[in-house]
Amino acid sequence: MAEAATRYLYVTRHGEASADESELTERGRRQAVLLGKRLRDIPISMIHHGPLPRAAQTAQLIGEQLDGVPVRVSEIAGDYVPYMPGREELPPESADYLLRFLAQFPAEEHERGTLLAREALERFTGSAPGDETRHELVVTHNFLVGWLVRAALDAPKWRWLGLNHCNAALTVIRYAPGRPPSVLIYNDMAHLPAELRWTGYPPELHV
Repeated sequence: MAEAATRYLYVTRHGEASADESELTERGRRQAVLLGKRLRDIPISMIHHGPLPRAAQTAQLIGEQLDGVPVRVSEIAGDYVPYMPGREELPPESADYLLRFLAQFPAEEHERGTLLAREALERFTGSAPGDETRHELVVTHNFLVGWLVRAALDAPKWRWLGLNHCNAALTVIRYAPGRPPSVLIYNDMAHLPAELRWTGYPPELHV
């Protein structure tokens, strides 16, 4: 049997973006820098990020706070709908609301999202090959954060819906050989001052 080691997957949503999502705002850049500083003592071996500018810029700013950590673009860390549930999978009391929300995404993207989500689980999750503990960071978008957390908890596939993540907050999932995944930290903003927290959440969820 091949050796396997523990993997720690650090996941974050990109920093706050401009209205047209073409770049980070000044607040978004500050968020990314502060997250990078928080991660300085973690032996991150790789930063993966989605191809859109807001994720790429966040990853670059985080990488500048670390020491020689490679930064790599990855389509599977991008922004897509990871799973399209049928009505029968959803709670009856919220099915209409959730289906209206999902209807805004073009049908032709559904298959692509499903394939990318499957690849993301294959690439980013599970114990690491070899005998050395691995620490990796994925800079992505809200939907994929929810998908990865859902999978770690072995929740129904539709349950990525309703998991919200703030800009530049930190989630950490541990995959240890022979043990179920553990969500160690979720949506943690301890590295951000009060004025930089809760961006990315709808206004009614700010606390």
